[in-house]
Amino acid sequence: MSESTDLMPESDTNSRRKLSSNQILTMISAASLNFSSMICYSILGPFFPQEATKKGVSNTIVGFIFGCFALFNFLSSLILGKYIVQIGAKFMFVAGLSLSGVATILFGLLDKASEGTVFIALCFLVRSVDAVGFGASITASSSILAQAFPNNIATAMGSLEIFTGLGLVLGPPIGGVLYQSFGYEVPFIALGCFVLLMVPLNLFLLPTYDSSPGKDSFWTLVTLPKVMVMCFTIFSLSASLGFLDPTMSLFVTETFHLQVGYVGLVFLGLALSYSISSPLLGLISDKLPNLRKWLLIVGSLGTAMCFFMLGPAPIFHIESKLWLFIFILVLDGFCIGLCGIPVYPELLSAAYDNGFDEGLSTLGLISGLFSAMWSTGSFVGPTLGGFLNEKFNFKWAAAFQGLFPLLAFILNVIFYAWEAHKTKRRSSSLETNSTVQEREPLLQQD
Repeated sequence: MSESTDLMPESDTNSRRKLSSNQILTMISAASLNFSSMICYSILGPFFPQEATKKGVSNTIVGFIFGCFALFNFLSSLILGKYIVQIGAKFMFVAGLSLSGVATILFGLLDKASEGTVFIALCFLVRSVDAVGFGASITASSSILAQAFPNNIATAMGSLEIFTGLGLVLGPPIGGVLYQSFGYEVPFIALGCFVLLMVPLNLFLLPTYDSSPGKDSFWTLVTLPKVMVMCFTIFSLSASLGFLDPTMSLFVTETFHLQVGYVGLVFLGLALSYSISSPLLGLISDKLPNLRKWLLIVGSLGTAMCFFMLGPAPIFHIESKLWLFIFILVLDGFCIGLCGIPVYPELLSAAYDNGFDEGLSTLGLISGLFSAMWSTGSFVGPTLGGFLNEKFNFKWAAAFQGLFPLLAFILNVIFYAWEAHKTKRRSSSLETNSTVQEREPLLQQD
């Protein structure tokens, strides 16, 4: 223990170690949201592409159905992040969760629709409504977390990623088993009702955080160089994950001849490694902020390499094996955590270093921007992935997808090298000025 901690009063030390009641309640609410929203989001992967194919929907359109969720999430996140103070963070959180639960139930009734145009149109409509609800609750949750944990946001978010991963882990196998046992409707209706049960829980538990509107705007935020690099990093990660939604289950089914129930288990590799490693990565990010840039750089490069090997890419002339595919997914989950966890605190530091006010207004802007960029990737990943998978094959499509995190790696290297050079020049300039001042006489002689 350091000397400064030893000299600190015992009451102060205990207050630093213990969470307040508001922080505990906020963590419980955010955990319930992460788990319930992710389990609903992830149940589509194992069986919806096959079900949509039965309705006469092409792979490209399936990709657009997955992608439209992200498009409307993008729009709602920007708007709601800007006006979170006026709407109220708690109201936005609960209202979004309610809307998402209802939309999930409605999605389970779409098998009653006529195949072709009617089915496709209703899929787009319900997924869009679900996206607005999801965007509202996630934007509010991120803002509330950042306000409740101003000095440990990465640790808090990293710990909550356990529940995100748990939702991603349980969603595919639960969805696959329920689909095989009861058909298309039951997975969505059961999980939609589960989400709605979270609404009264959060009405009771979630504290209210008030703030006044700020003067800063999204445009001021996104024009900061560091923010632009972080935004593309978020986009590359989200696009990589979104790419897997409409493509991976088809590839696994056709290549390894697995049943739908087992396809869901394949999804476990990525989700488990991500959720298990996230708390430790969050702690490292908060305790050693100077390491964030290395986490981002290594994570981006690792994610790119994983997608080149996921097929693997035909240029490597390596035969597809189930054990290799699962191993790459596990490694990919860890690499995504490496660069995904430090991004939010890096966005915060960029905003505060450039004069943004510390409060819910700024946190709403950052959370909205984070959700919007994530949604952009979630739109491009499935839509482009579905198109490339249909025109070429999964191996080439996955390799092309790896170019996004590879470009993020290059941009992070360039930016942090430029930042280090700028800091070094500033330090040299200060030393020079200090030396000149020391050499000047205290009294000017006539």
